[in-house]
Amino acid sequence: MIFRKRRTNFTIMEENMKRAHILGTLAVILIIAASSCTKKEAAHDPNTLTIWGWDPNYNVLAVNVAAEIYKRENPDVKINMVEVGTNEIQQRLITAFTARRTADLPDIVLIQDRNTEKFLATYPDAFLPVTGKVDISQFAGFARATSYMDGKNYGVHFGSGVTGTFIRRDIVEQAGLNVSDFNDTTWERFMELGMIVKEKTGASMLSTPMETDLIQIMLQSTGALYFDENGNTNIRDNQTLKSVLEILRGGIESGVILMTNDWPSYLRSFNSGTTASVIQGVWIIGSIVPETSQSGKWAVVNTPRFANIDSVNYSSNGGSNWMVLASSKNQDLAMDFLGKTFAGSVELFERILPTSGAVATWLPALASPVYQEPQAFFGGQRIFADFADFSDRVPPIRYGPFNSEAHNAVIRYAMDVLTGSMSVEDALNRAQSEADFVIRQ
Repeated sequence: MIFRKRRTNFTIMEENMKRAHILGTLAVILIIAASSCTKKEAAHDPNTLTIWGWDPNYNVLAVNVAAEIYKRENPDVKINMVEVGTNEIQQRLITAFTARRTADLPDIVLIQDRNTEKFLATYPDAFLPVTGKVDISQFAGFARATSYMDGKNYGVHFGSGVTGTFIRRDIVEQAGLNVSDFNDTTWERFMELGMIVKEKTGASMLSTPMETDLIQIMLQSTGALYFDENGNTNIRDNQTLKSVLEILRGGIESGVILMTNDWPSYLRSFNSGTTASVIQGVWIIGSIVPETSQSGKWAVVNTPRFANIDSVNYSSNGGSNWMVLASSKNQDLAMDFLGKTFAGSVELFERILPTSGAVATWLPALASPVYQEPQAFFGGQRIFADFADFSDRVPPIRYGPFNSEAHNAVIRYAMDVLTGSMSVEDALNRAQSEADFVIRQ
């Protein structure tokens, strides 16, 4: 997909979407400017890499294990892993790039798939291409696509967001159904089966938080989101998006889908058995398995597709890219570290999988015997082998530099559709107008 070049400013777009951050961002800029005359730049250490990432049980864990592996052959290298929240990473980068003060930025930074292309389009000189320096040819196609621009890749992908349908086996069997009934199915059939579960057990089939991920999960199974092949906003006349909203609205009205008020209540809905399944990225495992009383009661099948729209039973929701900043003074070391760990070490992925659920998008790791081990919590199912198979079938997709603006506009009006206060047509028309307005700023 080729996107039109638009005259844009990432800071302005962020202000439109996150007004609450304006004062904080300006304050940081002023602090940097005020201190620039007196603060001396720290001495350069050619053997130290500083990396920013979030989640101590996932990304931070992975870097620490990668550092241990890398140091076996590079004992003098120090990896300085700094835990920084994903939103804070974005704000710090925006602030530094806008103020042109990059001395305090790390060598490597983690950026979510959905934001990677936006950063590349807005700050094209801020990141180094990994093409020719790190072998990314063995990553899954959909993963490579997230950091591709102008013939080069700028990220080493990490953390599959490949989706699955996590099902309470005991609840669907109580309704006279089998887990296999939900495999390789369509959204339309899924809703029919969900009605049987609702009538026989009283449990909703599925839950979703108010700002539902299901919209993007459903769209991604078709290989396209909110833009056409020329980069034009495609919301108003997007027939797939119309079908998505109609399916979700029907599910909510029938009680097959339970809409929750927030993320904690979403987690409680499937942890308590109020709902019989959850459709989400593989990382949701970390929120399922702590409920030890349900061990052995869960199973996993693939994601529904559309009955009358070209789509597949595989999608993704999540994933990120390790990216080397052009301001790094240890660029070669950063590339070597990524190439020998996240793009070169099966051991790394073997060690982090059992505790983090970090399914690799680097394909050689998926052949590891670790992925074949049965998981007692899921009734002995080899779920990681299944997710490895799913991962290779997810359609490649380009988020585009304005995905978040379009998605936020769609979500805003989708909620009116799902709560019954607006028609699908009016919602998509307003969402297109809002997205176009924000993008033009």
